[in-house]
Amino acid sequence: MTVSRVWRLSGAMAPLMLAALLAACGSSPKGDDNSPQAVERLYADAKEDMASGSYDSAIKLLERVEGRAAGTLLAQQATLDLAYVYYKQGERAQSISTLDRFIKLHPSSPALDYALYLRGIVNFNDNRGLLGSLAGQDMSERDQQASRDAHQSFKQLVEQFPNSKYTPDARLRMDYIVNALADYELHVARYYFRRGAFVAAANRAQQAVQEFQQAPATEEALYIMAQSYDKLGLTQLRDDADRVLKKNFPNSRYLVEGIRSPNRSWWQFW
Repeated sequence: MTVSRVWRLSGAMAPLMLAALLAACGSSPKGDDNSPQAVERLYADAKEDMASGSYDSAIKLLERVEGRAAGTLLAQQATLDLAYVYYKQGERAQSISTLDRFIKLHPSSPALDYALYLRGIVNFNDNRGLLGSLAGQDMSERDQQASRDAHQSFKQLVEQFPNSKYTPDARLRMDYIVNALADYELHVARYYFRRGAFVAAANRAQQAVQEFQQAPATEEALYIMAQSYDKLGLTQLRDDADRVLKKNFPNSRYLVEGIRSPNRSWWQFW
C-alpha cells in the first residue's frame, strides 16, 4: 500500500460517504447555500481541485463544507480530506492538528481507522523527507519525535482495529520505524564512543538494547556497551554485556571486527 494511494483510500470509505450522500438527497428550498445539494456541490468542486492539485482552492472549499455540513458525516469526510490536502502541501503541523481534532471529536467514526493511519503516514513521511534532505550532515542529536509519533499512531490503529484494511501496512511501517530508531541510537552511541565519551556511548547503546530488543542493531549495541564499560574500568558491567552478547550472538562479527567503520552515512540504512 503506497502513500500515493492515500487519497484514493480516503475516497473509498464507503460507509461514511454512502451515508453522507444519502443524507444529502433530502429536499431543500432552491437558492439555500446550506442545503444538502449545495453542500454536495461544494464538496464535488473540492474533490476536483484535489484531483487537479489545486490545493489552496480545495482547502477553502473543504473548510466551507465543514462549516455548512457541521454535525454530518459529510463534514467528517471533509475534515479528513482537509488533513490530507495539508499533508500534500507539506504542512505537517496543520495536517496533524486537523487529524487530532477529528480523532477527539469523532471517537466512534467509521473512518477512525483511516484517521489514525493518515496521522501515522504524515509523521512517517515527514521524518523520512527530513532525513533525505539532510543527507551527509551530522545527525547525532537530531530529534526523532516524528518517527515515534508515527509509531504510536500505527500502534493505536493495530490495537483498536486489527481487521482494518490499513492494519497490514501499518504493521510493516512499525517494524521499519523500530529498526530505524534503533539504528539511530546506535549511530549516536558510535559517535560518542569514537570521541571518547564512553559514559554517553554506554548509555545510548543501553537505550537501544532496552527499547528495541528485537532490532538487528541490538548486536552492535551490546558490543559498544561492553567496550565502553571496559574503557571506563567497569569490569563487572563489561563482563555482563559481553556475556549477553555472546549468548545471543555467539558468532557475532563484532567480536572479531570491532565497531563498524564509518564508511557510509548512518541515514543510509534504508
